Amino acid sequence: MWKETKEELYKRFEFTNFIEAFSFMTRVGMVAEKMNHHPKWLNVYNTVEIWLSTHDAGNIVTEKDKILAQHIDELI
Repeated sequence: MWKETKEELYKRFEFTNFIEAFSFMTRVGMVAEKMNHHPKWLNVYNTVEIWLSTHDAGNIVTEKDKILAQHIDELI
């Protein structure tokens, strides 16, 4: 479940290994590029953390972030 504050959406994803985590990041990257809406993220071995906010709106959560979060969840 995504944690939401006014400033960002956050979710931590855990995978079996690095290859699965990296593959997930590649799929997220393709969706994000199509939307022209790029996440802040961190990857350490089998864990990916993602923070979403809309910079053009003053670094707050917008509908664009919620749509990207939904697309990300569909990749799991």
